[in-house]
Amino acid sequence: MTTGRLARVRRTAVRVLALALLATVLAGALACPYAGHYLIVDEPLDRADALVVLGGADVERWLEAVDLHREGYAPRIVLSPGFDDPLGDRLRARGIRFPRMIDIQREAMLQLGTPEEAIELLPGAYDNTAHEAAGARRLAEARGWTRVIVVTSKYHTRRTQYAFRREFRGSGIDVRVRASRYDEVSPDRWWQDRANLRWVLLEMQKLLSYRLGLGA
Repeated sequence: MTTGRLARVRRTAVRVLALALLATVLAGALACPYAGHYLIVDEPLDRADALVVLGGADVERWLEAVDLHREGYAPRIVLSPGFDDPLGDRLRARGIRFPRMIDIQREAMLQLGTPEEAIELLPGAYDNTAHEAAGARRLAEARGWTRVIVVTSKYHTRRTQYAFRREFRGSGIDVRVRASRYDEVSPDRWWQDRANLRWVLLEMQKLLSYRLGLGA
């Protein structure tokens, strides 16, 4: 068997194994009433250098960060801009007023009393949690931070914890993950609600991909 063919066979075997494991996990999730609770991580908080708010939600994540900032957990809030639609950039280049979601969020935070100097954007664009973790590490190391609190949605916390601990390994920077109190999911009956069902199954799939090294 040639080297190229052997490599293709190995890749196919890995994909088949991953799909088999995914099917097993999904089947287990459907049969497990505790799957919703398993995905939720809420670590004890200590004062940190910054609150890092992940992209992907319109209100619940940054609103939690506003409260934590007001409660004195960190002096600054770092917003992930996520990945902006290129068509939006084209509209703005033509002089059309088309606010980015990150700009709308920032304006709302200012109206709620968060000082302008306390809000900053994570440099770059990000389309997944692992990329956000990498961007957060670069910023934290450049600023000399020793602890960050990562704020996200409840079902997203387990994968966030895994991605950030993997990325920050060896950095000496402590990472804590916080679930937003404003995220109104129903982990006790997640399979009875369409939105909860979709969230849980998608997160279980993505978490498995991360643990297999297949997710970015």
